[in-house]
Order: sequence, then structure tokens, then C-alpha cells
Amino acid sequence: MTILALEFSSEQRSVAVVRGKAISEVVETGGRNTAAFAMVEKALAGAGVEREQIDVLAVGLGPGSYTGIRSAIAIAEGWQLARAIRLAGVSSVEAIAAQAQAEEIHGAVNVVIDAQRGEIYHTRFEISKTVIRETVPLRIIAPEQLQPSGNEVIVGPQATRWFQSGKIVFPQAKRIGQIVSDRGGTAPGGTVEPIYLRETNFVKAPPPRTIA
Repeated sequence: MTILALEFSSEQRSVAVVRGKAISEVVETGGRNTAAFAMVEKALAGAGVEREQIDVLAVGLGPGSYTGIRSAIAIAEGWQLARAIRLAGVSSVEAIAAQAQAEEIHGAVNVVIDAQRGEIYHTRFEISKTVIRETVPLRIIAPEQLQPSGNEVIVGPQATRWFQSGKIVFPQAKRIGQIVSDRGGTAPGGTVEPIYLRETNFVKAPPPRTIA
């Protein structure tokens, strides 16, 4: 099974081709514009894979940069329409936990992501060399509400912004691909939608005023 994975939820965007244990990954950091299709072509070339050989498209669903996540989903859905292949969505916090495990960060690991409005997304995992288990469901809280004990770790794309002892860990496309590969090309949920815990509030614009 050959998987093309896209992870655009943070300021470090990545595209990866995962084929068994072999991985070709392209990473871009900083800036506002993502050369997404160039990254895809480079990752495919690095793996020696043609577009027609992709079996599954895996996408990081966030939370995180709403624009980045929607861009990744749009690419994946457009590709599916053209090629009729499978789509799989994976939480970006799960990808962060998998990356933390790869970096040998074990124990109680808090994952934090900017939720805007002075708040953070937070979840906690218990991580060992072989197991990643969620112990606190994803939620939105104020940073000061998170008061970890001395043996807990805080990680995330901007963890040091709120916590001096935090460790910068980004979600990576290769982890998204590996998670989907381990699950046989599927992921929970059945739909590919951004993970966004806030309710959308629409404010009706006032009627235009007539100026005499």
C-alpha cells in the first residue's frame, strides 16, 4: 500500500509518501504560502512513485491552522475525484503524540496547540516505547488552566509560547502516513473534516444605510 500524506496544520508543513517502512518526506517551514503541489511532486519523486500508484491519501485534520487544514483536504478530495482512491483523516494531535514517541518523549505528555482568542487546544497522552494512549480528551482551555505535575511533559508546535519548559514538536506527514498504514489504510470517522471544537457563530450584517 502506497500512502500520500499531507500535514498542513502548523507553521511546519509537510508531505510524505509512505510505502511500507520506506518514507519520502518534504518539509517546508515559515511563510504564509505553501507550494503544496511542488511539495507533492518532490515527495513522489523522492519515493520513485507515480501519481497513479497512490492507494490512499491521508490528511492531518488539525486542530491548528484552519486555512492549512482546509487546503490539504481540498487537495485530497480533488485527487480522490480524479483517481477514485481512499481518503483517511488523522487528528494532528495524534501525529504530535506519535512524533513525541519517535523522539523518545515518554510518560504523561500534554499536547497543546494555539486555539486563538487567548486559549489552547489541549489533550494528554500516556506514551511508552510501544503504546500511545489518550488519557484526556481534546478540549479548549486557557493556558493557565494547565498545571502539570513535575513529571509531565508539554509538547506542541508552539509549546514554549505558553510554557517555559515546553518542547517544540510538530505534527509530521510521515507520522500521519504511518498511522494510516498501521490501520490498514483507514482511519476513524469516515469523513474528512477539520477538527474544530468551537461552534461557528455567524453575525448578520446590518442593512445598508442611506446617506442623504
